[in-house]
Parts: sequence; structure tokens; C-alpha cells
Amino acid sequence: MTLFRKLPLLLLCGALVACQPANNQSTVAIDEEVDKTSSSSATIADRVLTGGTIITVDPDQPEAQAIALKDGRILAVGNVENIASYIGDSTEVINLDDRVAIPGFIEGHGHFLSLGQALMTLDLVPTRSFQDIVDMVAQAAKNAEPGEWITGRGWHQERWGKTDEMLYDGIPHHRSLSAVSPNNPVFLIHASGHGSLVNEMALSLGGIDSNTPDTEGGTIVRDNNGDATGYLRQAAQRPIYAVLNDVQASLSEEEKQAQFERKVKLAGEESLRFGVTSFHDMGSNFEEIQRLKVAADAGQLPIRLHMAVRWETNESLRARAADFRMVGHANGFLTVRALKRGIDGALGTHGAWMLDPYSDKPETSGLPQTSMENLRETAQIALDNGFQLNTHAIGDRGNREAMDIYEDLMGARLDEDLRWRIEHAQTLHPDEVPRFAKLGVIASMQGVHATSDGPWVPQRIGEERAQNRAYVWRSLLDAGATICNGTDVPVEAISPIESYIASVTRRMESGEQFYPEQSMSRMEALYSYTMGCAKAVFDEDELGSLTPGKRADIVVLNGNPLTLSEEELSGLEVEMTLIEGEVRYARPN
Repeated sequence: MTLFRKLPLLLLCGALVACQPANNQSTVAIDEEVDKTSSSSATIADRVLTGGTIITVDPDQPEAQAIALKDGRILAVGNVENIASYIGDSTEVINLDDRVAIPGFIEGHGHFLSLGQALMTLDLVPTRSFQDIVDMVAQAAKNAEPGEWITGRGWHQERWGKTDEMLYDGIPHHRSLSAVSPNNPVFLIHASGHGSLVNEMALSLGGIDSNTPDTEGGTIVRDNNGDATGYLRQAAQRPIYAVLNDVQASLSEEEKQAQFERKVKLAGEESLRFGVTSFHDMGSNFEEIQRLKVAADAGQLPIRLHMAVRWETNESLRARAADFRMVGHANGFLTVRALKRGIDGALGTHGAWMLDPYSDKPETSGLPQTSMENLRETAQIALDNGFQLNTHAIGDRGNREAMDIYEDLMGARLDEDLRWRIEHAQTLHPDEVPRFAKLGVIASMQGVHATSDGPWVPQRIGEERAQNRAYVWRSLLDAGATICNGTDVPVEAISPIESYIASVTRRMESGEQFYPEQSMSRMEALYSYTMGCAKAVFDEDELGSLTPGKRADIVVLNGNPLTLSEEELSGLEVEMTLIEGEVRYARPN
């Protein structure tokens, strides 16, 4: 990508006119900047992107060839010749060289600090067997101090091949894992976050043995002798998290802050590399939010964050939530206007709460994670304090129970624009689909989950339920619901392009499509990653489209996602990411 800095105006204008297309597209500008020919500094852009395709996601002007930026905002959008009138000696001009600029991607559901943490631990996503995990832990143990925790995330048993080992709930015993890490506790989180593998030392530190009862909402998977195998499902992980929280609490304030800053830096770099300019964080406590506020005030947040408060009791929320509510803080880099609760677990760990038993585990219908009374109380706190309520619900019963509470509390307030959300909405009984539009509930869904989970979903819930209830984007859109797309990073890689492709093709790694009749169109998928997610946090007047007056958060791609063939989509890459009109990432060429 060629950058021209302070190019002489006459020479530049000649070049721009020469590459102008035949159609004379009009220019849309901020109202107060109507005099495009004026030489005053008020009409001179700080930066211009030209010589490519601008996909605006604005129905009033869907496409353009150039865009002018000033003071962190979009000054004008139009054709090459008209945008040239905003160029002065101080303007930086970026020649797109036939590349494509779109609104910045908005990650609609992820875990920002957890992404930073994941980048500091073992990446288990590539593992294709339990032995791969054992080998990775063995190598880590060689470099660890005695007693130091070895942590990782991203394994999934459905990616493993067949094995001759004895399996317990599909997972081998911890013995081989413990053998390579006798002096270090090991905690390895499932890709979904709703289960984990631990070794013997971690079990001991967590006080988990053959006499430890299952906690409500969790399962300690046991062998034939009743001993813990090292696989902990859902709430059974809590004793391990408690030990890790104690370890964290023992750090000095300087160590905690350094760790926090490292997470923010790594998560920010990864987000920008993938074109993410805004991020809906689905769960941080008050302590973490306070640190983020300090960072925002110091101008140290790399991307825009919309935070949902999680891991706080209802008592704590009643006492403190109002004090943490902030909208567009620090020039739009930090917003706290949502509360998050989880009603169930994940399909991969048999934790999603289903209306009927699992097909491959008929003794269970899932693991509810909170009482309906507790969720209702949280919902009332949200209403009382002007917060959205974002409820994690994956199973069809989990979604029904959440929507019942929503309708009960919102039914008399449908004239209010509450925009409560369901996070994931992965399996929906057909009766639930129209309720999203009726209540104005946002379906916060992750396109890439359908293609990564697709190979084993029919095994979990049967072919009929998989076809009629799993990842029903088309049904929701046809019913008039708003979908906000995302990845649930670090559950999946933070790649909007990958999730976009999954949304329009539903093509799995095998090449087969996962019920393609539920696919989105190209524009619907792009909308779901831009305007859909902007609306999901009340930010459609600031973000989501390249409209004059909005924030200049822009991504430059090497191809057009609306016109490339399906085969070519896999070659899409982020070339450049801008926030407030400033280049924050440029792909090395």
C-alpha cells in the first residue's frame, strides 16, 4: 500500500482525476463542511483514502471511491475528484491501490482481558490428541519453577482422533498428564471455557478427591473407582479458580498492574491485526473495569471497549453498578452499560440447557448455572439502573427461560428502547425466534461457532434438532431480529473475516456445509459485524458505517468481501486498521 505524505496539491489532483471512474458519484459531507472548495483549514482533511472501493454500509450511499477524515471523524465520502477538494498541503493521502475500505469490525462477543491472558499461556487450539496436550505440558514443565502453575486454553475433545485409552466422558484419565508435571499444578481450559483438564497436583490444591461431592451446576468426572479423572465440567472448576484467585491476590500491586498492562497490550495488538476497532467484552468485574478506566483516562486503550459487568453478586451490583455506569467515556473508548449473566453452559461439554436430553448423553439435559430467581433479580437491577442485560444462553431451554424472564419484565415497557441481549442463542426452539423481534432483543451470535461446532452438533442433539434449531441466523433475520456477530474470543480466534465467511458459507473444514439454508447474505453478514453490533450497544450514531460525522474507525482489506468468489474469500486479509482516522496497524508487505 503506497502512502504519499504532503504531496503537492496540483500533482495529486491530476493523478486523482486520471483514475476517476466514469460514473460521477456524489459526495456526502458533514453539514458544516459544505464549502468543499474553500481553502480554509476547516475544510482540509487530515487524511484521505482514495483510489479504491469504499463500502460504507450506509444505504444512502452504499459505495464510493474515496473518503476524507478530519479530527477523528469522517469528513466526506464520495468520488475521487470531489474528495480531492479536501486535500491540502498538510493532508496525508493513502492510495488504496484498488483495495477496499469498510467500517471497522466490531467484535460483538469476546473476552478482552482473557484474550490477553490466553496469549500469555499455552495455545491448545492446534492440538489434535490428548497426547499433543501431554507433550506441550511436558515441555512447559521443563521450563517452569517448582510450584508454578501451567495454564492453557483451547482444547476440544471433538478434534481428537480415535484412541485406545480408556475414556471418561470422552476424556482420558489425568495420569499421563500428571506424570510429566509432578511438581507443577496444571489447569487447561476447554475451548468453550465451560470445562477444564487438571493434573493431580491441581486436584490436590483444589481439595478435590474421591469424597468431594459434585457442586450444583457442575460435574467432577470420575473413573470406575470413583476417583477424579481430571476432567471438570462447568461449576466443578470453581475450587481451581478459587486457588488461582488466591495466587493472583498474593501478587503485589505493581505485579498486578504490570500483568494487566501486558494483557491490554497483547489483546489490543491482536484485535487491531484482525481489523477489530471496537470490542464488546462479555464479563469483567469492578476491579478490572476500574483499571480499564484509568487506562482510558490516560489514553492507553488500544481499541474501543464496551464492557459488561460480570462476576459480581446481585448485592454488589445493587450497591455499585450505578457508580460504574459510563457511556462514551474517554472520547468513546470505554462504555460500561451492561450486566452479564450465564444461564447455562456449552454444547461441547454437555452443559447447554436443553428442552430434551442430549442424543449422545441421554441421562442429562444440561447444567443450569443460575437460578431463575437470581437471574430475575439481576434483570431488575439492570432495569433500575439503566443497564442492558446480556444473558449467556446456548441450549433451547436456556434461551426459553431467559426469554420468559425478559418478556415478563419488558412486556409492559416495550415502548422503551432497552435492547437486552441473548449471548450465543445457539439452539432455539422455533417458538422463540419471533420473540427476539417482538421484544427488541439482540441476538448476539458467533458465525464461526456454526462451522467449528458443526461436525459434532448432530451427534450431541440429533439431526432434527441440529437442522431446525442450531445457529438459525436466517430464521432470526427473516423474523426481523438484529444479529450482532463475533467470535467469543479466546474460544475462537478473533478473526472477523473467518466468522464472516462462516456466516455466508456455513462451510466446515471437511468442505460440507452446515445446513446452508440458514446462511446470511454477504451484506447481511457485513452488517452484522458493523451496524448490527453498533446497534447492539446503542452506538449506531457513532460507529458501524462510513457516514460523515461518525468516528473514523476503518479497516482496509485486500479484496471486496461482497464480490469475491467463495474460493477467493479465504484469501481476504486486513491490510490496515485505523481508529479515529489514525493508522494503528499496517500489514507488513
